[in-house]
Amino acid sequence: MKKEFRVKKNKEFQDAFKKGTSFANRQFVVYSLSKPGQDHFRIGLSVSKKIGNAVTRNQIKRYVRQAFHEIEHELKHEFDYIIIARKPVADMGFLEIKNSLIHVLKLSKVLIRQKPKTNDKQPNV
Repeated sequence: MKKEFRVKKNKEFQDAFKKGTSFANRQFVVYSLSKPGQDHFRIGLSVSKKIGNAVTRNQIKRYVRQAFHEIEHELKHEFDYIIIARKPVADMGFLEIKNSLIHVLKLSKVLIRQKPKTNDKQPNV
């Protein structure tokens, strides 16, 4: 994920906390703030020192960025997303983190899920 698609400044984090809407599950809290006219979504990550050492925290951040990269075509692009990781994330693998993020993004109604394409097979007659 490109660096220009990340929320880095403290003021931008505080705006999302104050003006945005939040949704949570056991692993993540996601704040979403609408930014009309923005071409691409941006994400900000917060992983507390309580979760683990620097290696663990950086791995969690890499997993979250990769998960967003894989589902970016299903997200509403005019938003800033702030993701706060909770303690259970430290023991999760990539697929579990991705599924948990998808779950909380569905709750926040910012995920536009495409219906899986079905094969139009003719029945055998």
